[in-house]
Amino acid sequence: MRSVLFVLTSNADLGDTGRETGYWLAEAAHPWKVFTDAGYRIDLASIKGGLPPVEGVELDDPDQVSFLEEPALQTTLRLSDVDPSKYDAVLYVGGHGSMWDFPGNLDIARIGAHVYDAGGVLAAVCHGPAGLLGITLADGTHLLDGKKVTSFSNAEEAEISLDVVVPFLLQDALIERGASYSDNGIFQPSVVVDERLVTGQNPPSAEGVAREVLRLLGD
Repeated sequence: MRSVLFVLTSNADLGDTGRETGYWLAEAAHPWKVFTDAGYRIDLASIKGGLPPVEGVELDDPDQVSFLEEPALQTTLRLSDVDPSKYDAVLYVGGHGSMWDFPGNLDIARIGAHVYDAGGVLAAVCHGPAGLLGITLADGTHLLDGKKVTSFSNAEEAEISLDVVVPFLLQDALIERGASYSDNGIFQPSVVVDERLVTGQNPPSAEGVAREVLRLLGD
């Protein structure tokens, strides 16, 4: 059985605004539905383990309701305990929380490098590509060097007035890391595939990201 690891943020604080954040529910729930329907085993992990903070909850979406009812969500694996050799793919789920605890996380880098070097697929959606910034492969090159990618854009961040709240602008950071960035306009879906790296621009892109992962894995 194919296996995919979902990586979720554990950060609940939206900077110093006093507002709460976390992972964006649709970005986990919609890929969850795609992979589950394809017969995949899915493990959920978060930076600290346990129940991760969530935002963007829409209870009129049955896929989101189903994901929230998943028992494994209550006790996600601590990322430091994860054995990457078990997985064919990793999905770094977005949500603004990931902008604080994904970059620089050694376990995110360890797991991502292992899976990619072993021939697996790495995927990230919206703010999830923040987890790609620190991944160096076995040959010493950076995962993002020359790769075509997308993510939540500077324009989208400004549209919701969080461009002055996030610790950095993800679009800029990806470009500075050596990636070739593109987007499809404010809040329009976009999925970019380069070799075995799949990135999605925003929540409407999440299902498409999962389907591209399935395609790359031959399912």
